[in-house]
Amino acid sequence: ASPTVVGMAAAPSSLLAIAERVETRLREVIDAEAARWTALDPALAAPFDSLSGLVFQGGKRLRPAFCRWGWVAAGGCGPDDAVVDAGAAIELLHAFALFHDDVMDGSATRRGVRTTHLEFADRHQANDWRGEARRFGEGVAILVGDLAFVYADQLLRDAPAAAWRLWNELRVELNIGQYLDILGTANGDRRAASAQRISRYKSGKYTVERPLHLGATIAAPDRPELLDELSTYGLPLGDAFQLRDDVLGVFALEDQIGKPVGDDLREGKPTPLLAYACEVADAAQRAILDRVGRGDLTVDEIACIQQVLVDTGAVAEVESRIETLAAQAVQALDDSDIEDEARKELTELAHYVAWRAR
Repeated sequence: ASPTVVGMAAAPSSLLAIAERVETRLREVIDAEAARWTALDPALAAPFDSLSGLVFQGGKRLRPAFCRWGWVAAGGCGPDDAVVDAGAAIELLHAFALFHDDVMDGSATRRGVRTTHLEFADRHQANDWRGEARRFGEGVAILVGDLAFVYADQLLRDAPAAAWRLWNELRVELNIGQYLDILGTANGDRRAASAQRISRYKSGKYTVERPLHLGATIAAPDRPELLDELSTYGLPLGDAFQLRDDVLGVFALEDQIGKPVGDDLREGKPTPLLAYACEVADAAQRAILDRVGRGDLTVDEIACIQQVLVDTGAVAEVESRIETLAAQAVQALDDSDIEDEARKELTELAHYVAWRAR
């Protein structure tokens, strides 16, 4: 069982309202493109079904919410179609990253269903097509991810030049973080500094800080000084977000996170949680932690690793760090010159991000 208290923070009502608007926009874009291309060839329904399946199969829609409240924080008011489009763009960018991430990690499930590269490999085998089923499935998944990437750009076509510069930096940071992640997984890097860097660039910045920046820049492209203020909230909360993800990835039940329990341990992801444990583990505990990264870990072996993470104090250390980071983010809001409505909503989001159950 997880040593953490899960289910503590419910999603704010504003998050659900923003998610609904963004999902409506996403359906408009994906459905229109699916109709356009299936008119050319009905076989093209398959990749669009896969794109829709991932985009609408779940997800917290946190990134569009942070984009929206960054817009409000900078004084955005009136018609908000531009920031809804930006939120939809971020969700498509996230989908792009997930399609590619599943191929790189060899993941079997995503949000509780079979991953795209395996689904299309199965289809290849069932039809006895030519070539290698694995390569076909991975090729399709990469292409579907690339479609999401293109549609994300299209949704931002009317954004200010300053917003485009931020968007491009966000995408570069995401790729840099992803490279560091697969490198750390391959070479077994267990250093805390490396794990923290990966967490920030692969996930933290593009989940909280950069969506805030994007929304603020759409509302007020002539106020770049506001971005630093938003970073004092976004960076610590982004770090807390990923630390919570790390704990959930090791301890949460499959129906909470949509993938098998212990997958992160089988993949050997270089996380601060693991790094903290390795720093203080004794010889016997270190021998157990050395099993992390073996793809054939049994349920019993995963349970042993989980116990070591608890016994070394790594879980308690991460929980304490999450609490500190969340408090730091909220304090930054109190000290910032932003709209009161945004301050209130971002405070609620900080609590949800730090103590969510999935």
